[in-house]
Amino acid sequence: MAISSIGVGSGLKLDELLENLRTTEKKSLAVIQNRQIANTNKISAYGQLKSSLGELQSATKALSEDSFGAVKVTANSENIQITGKANAAPGQYVIKVDNLATRQTLTAAAHGSRDSAIGEGGKITVRLANGKEHTLDMKGKDTSLQGVMNAINADAELGMKATIINTGNPSEPYRLQLSAEATGEAASISTINVEGNDDLAAVLNVDASDPAASGFEQTKATNAKLTVNGIAITSQSNTLKNTIEGLEITLNKAGEDPINVEVAKDDSAALNAVKDYVAAYNKFNNAIRSLTAYNVDLKKGAALTGDSMAREAQNAMRDATLGFVPGEGQIRSMVGLGITVDPKTGDLQLDEKKLTEVLKTNMADVKNMFLGEQGIAGRVHAAADEFIKKGGRIDNVQEGAEKVGKRLQDQFDAADQRIENKIEAYRKQFVQLDVMINRMQGTSNYLSQQLSMLGNMNSNK
Repeated sequence: MAISSIGVGSGLKLDELLENLRTTEKKSLAVIQNRQIANTNKISAYGQLKSSLGELQSATKALSEDSFGAVKVTANSENIQITGKANAAPGQYVIKVDNLATRQTLTAAAHGSRDSAIGEGGKITVRLANGKEHTLDMKGKDTSLQGVMNAINADAELGMKATIINTGNPSEPYRLQLSAEATGEAASISTINVEGNDDLAAVLNVDASDPAASGFEQTKATNAKLTVNGIAITSQSNTLKNTIEGLEITLNKAGEDPINVEVAKDDSAALNAVKDYVAAYNKFNNAIRSLTAYNVDLKKGAALTGDSMAREAQNAMRDATLGFVPGEGQIRSMVGLGITVDPKTGDLQLDEKKLTEVLKTNMADVKNMFLGEQGIAGRVHAAADEFIKKGGRIDNVQEGAEKVGKRLQDQFDAADQRIENKIEAYRKQFVQLDVMINRMQGTSNYLSQQLSMLGNMNSNK
């Protein structure tokens, strides 16, 4: 008799018994699985710790030289744009823009084709008015008008750019136009000379002192001209960085009317930088509390409850932020800025009114509090870096946790295989039991039939 499933032959629920045994045996795997879950949660929590430290470190970048002693610049015209740095002196200026700096353009004579080769090879040497000289070798390159344009634009050392203009002329529509890369007279193209390709020389050779002799049309470059408080200024560029210390002036448009500019202290930049740091610190502190919390009611900890790394990171950031700052200033700690610590949560509490007053009356001390190697910004940045840098402390503990995770998986796989081997041994025993009981039942049925037949024979006598 063929048995398709154990228990069929004997009538016993051996399949169900086998599954119950498997379920019971695999309960032992729950211990390993729980450790795996806890380890995975810890790896994730380390990632969150690293991220929150990175955000706090980033907040220190706003505590910079430009924030403390920043200036606010206003102008009564859109013809100029001015930005100020911390070293700009408060004051008033009257600026009049006479003309903007422009680029020189040289437009070659008309040409019949943009794709046909103009001779072969050659070297194009460009000399600028400032004396800079560079040579473009056309050997093996496309010498058509299109090819020359592409070669010029691909060479950043030439100091010029090229384009092709289609005039619509039916016979000679294409004109190569060359533009100086920078504005101002000194950046102008002085000469272009081609050697080794007479055909290309006939198209490109030009002396900017007499461009018409070579069939070129020229728009000369101009320097920017302006006056600042009546002082004449000339500039190669429309962006002036050193004309007034600490101010960068961008000229947008010339005009007859003078422009009034006012430069004033702007304490709001420093105020916002400090406020943002306080917010970032509290966000980090909240993340630590969440990652290390313990639920008394559930008697269950968070992913990093009891973990030394999280507490060490918290202590390092607290010490770097709240520690005494060396120096000679009157303000040497956060308390002097109106920043105190909530004793219950460890969060920073900011008295904005007091900080505003300190920034107004003692900006130098506030600046010294945050800047420099021993300043708060530098200390926090360095302390955070020990934890979050590549190969730093968090990377190391994550690597260790990942190794633990691999070992746990190996343990789980080995234990699971042992259980399956054990269940397979049970299954084989059950099969043998099923066959044996089946045979015994068959023998019993046979004997019952024989005894019944004997009984019938005796009763018929």
